[in-house]
Amino acid sequence: MARGSLLVVGTVAYDSVRTPAGRRESALGGSGAYFSVAGSYFTGVSLVGVVGEDFAPSDMDILRSRGVELSGLETKPGRTFRWSGVYGAEDVKTRDTLDTQLNVFEDFAPSLSDAHRASGYLFLANMEPSLQLDALTQMSPRPRLVSLDSMNFWIDGSGDALRRIVENVDVVFMDEGEARSFTGQVNLSAAAKAVMGTGPSSVVVKRGEHGALLFHGDGVFSAPAFPTERVVDPTGAGDCFAGGFMGYLAATGDLSEAGFRRAAVVGSVMGSFAVESFSLDRVGSLERGEIEGRFRALTEMAAFAPLGEGESLPWRGRQDWREE
Repeated sequence: MARGSLLVVGTVAYDSVRTPAGRRESALGGSGAYFSVAGSYFTGVSLVGVVGEDFAPSDMDILRSRGVELSGLETKPGRTFRWSGVYGAEDVKTRDTLDTQLNVFEDFAPSLSDAHRASGYLFLANMEPSLQLDALTQMSPRPRLVSLDSMNFWIDGSGDALRRIVENVDVVFMDEGEARSFTGQVNLSAAAKAVMGTGPSSVVVKRGEHGALLFHGDGVFSAPAFPTERVVDPTGAGDCFAGGFMGYLAATGDLSEAGFRRAAVVGSVMGSFAVESFSLDRVGSLERGEIEGRFRALTEMAAFAPLGEGESLPWRGRQDWREE
C-alpha cells in the first residue's frame, strides 16, 4: 500500500435517527463509514472495523461503490453496532442518545495487515482511546500524519487514556464543548493551545453551522460553513469533515499551512453535503462539479480586499473628536 494512502479505523453502524425533518430506521452510518465515503472523493481509503452477520450486502455495496478498500472490515457472528438518537426541534445541534448497542464492536480489537500498517495517513475515528492507541502502535513506519476524533463520553470516562493517545497524534478534531471539557479552558483559543501543548501540531475545533477553527502551528484560520438551506440530519457531518480534510491532505501531500487551510475548507464542504440527507444518501452520490462548486463558493464568501502597500484603515483620532 502506497505511503500516500489513507487508513481509517472506526465504526460501521446502523443508525436510527429522528430529526425535525423526519426519521430513518437502521440506516448505514458509523464514523468509519462516513469518513471513508467523504475521503474517497480525493484519495484511496482503507477501512478497518467490524460488522455483524446482519450487515446487508447492499450496504457493503455502497462502500464498495465509492472504491473503499474493505479487506480490514471484519464480519463476525452477532449484530452490527446500533445507535439511535433524536435531535432537538429548535436546535439540531442538540442531540439525545436513546440507545447504544455495541454488539460485535464490544469485542473489537483492530488487527492491521502489513499493507494497512504502511499507510501514510491515519485517522483514528471516535472510539475507546485504548483502541485508538492500539491501532497507532501497529503502524510501521509511523504515518506522515495521524489524526483522531473523540467525544465527551471518552473525555469524562477515559480521560487519562485519551490524553495518552492525544499526546501521540498530529491533528485532533473536537467540537467546542469537547475542547473546553478536555482542557478545562472556556476560551477556545486557550483550549486549542492547551491541546497543542501536549503534542499535536494542529487542532480543528468544529463549530457546526459556524464553520471550524483551525489552529496550526502559530496560526489560526477560520473555515466558513456553507449556508445549507435545509438541515435534514447532522449525524456524521463531523466525520465527513474529517474525511474531506484528511482525504485532501493524503491526495496532495501538502502539509504546509496553506495545505491545511485548504483541507479545512474541503472538510467544511463535505460536512455541508452530509447534513442534507439521512445516512450517506447525499454525500455518497456527489459529482465533482458539486464539490468544486461549493469550494469556490466558500472561497468567494471568505474573500475580501486586504490593505495595499502603504494603505491603512481610516482612523479617527482624539484631535478629531475635539474639533467636531
